[in-house]
Amino acid sequence: MGIVRGRGGPPVPRLIASGLACMRNEQVIIRDVNMTLHEGSGLIITGPNASGKSTFLRVLCGFIKPSAGRLLWDGVDLSQPGLYDLYRPNVHLVAAKDAIKKALTVYENVHFWEMLEGGEGRTTGALETMGLGHLAQEQAVVLSMGQRKRLQLARMLAVPRPLWLLDEPSVGLDAEGVEILEELIAQHRHQGGIVLVATHVPINLPDALALRLPPRVPQFRQYTAADYA
Repeated sequence: MGIVRGRGGPPVPRLIASGLACMRNEQVIIRDVNMTLHEGSGLIITGPNASGKSTFLRVLCGFIKPSAGRLLWDGVDLSQPGLYDLYRPNVHLVAAKDAIKKALTVYENVHFWEMLEGGEGRTTGALETMGLGHLAQEQAVVLSMGQRKRLQLARMLAVPRPLWLLDEPSVGLDAEGVEILEELIAQHRHQGGIVLVATHVPINLPDALALRLPPRVPQFRQYTAADYA
């Protein structure tokens, strides 16, 4: 799914959400979210706990299908059958659950995903960039929380994709790690990539757009006599 260009005009936005909504367990998690992102865009997503920041990222990466609204990538409506499967290889999600295998080495935790995507040769450089090169042959079980976060980011670097969805990416990182993260984001955007960051911690994303999700009010089901009949 390459960039779609209008006839004689500029590229269309790469990612569009229009009236996007999501319901889970009869609860409205997000509603009526609209955004338009071009190459090089950055978006910071904020909001109180349980406002739907993580859910929104999971909708954008295709793990959860929207309950209403439209999501378009390169001008293509992803609600059409089979298109989510073509879209997902464009997306990286760095989530709270890091999927790191403790029994594997630090190197193997990255190289496995690189080989799975058909790549070769980026793992060592990604680990060095994240300051983990000296731990490459250590089992991942020895890593601290901050090092595990760095390993997540190294895995992302080893498998290039244009759309980064980062859920609290700076949590657990020390000051140096945050600086590395901000530089990686800047480089990715400079190369035309798109970055969305859901966070409650300030992070430096120059010229980024902002989306604040409102507090979510739990909706309680109204029971009638028929429910007990």
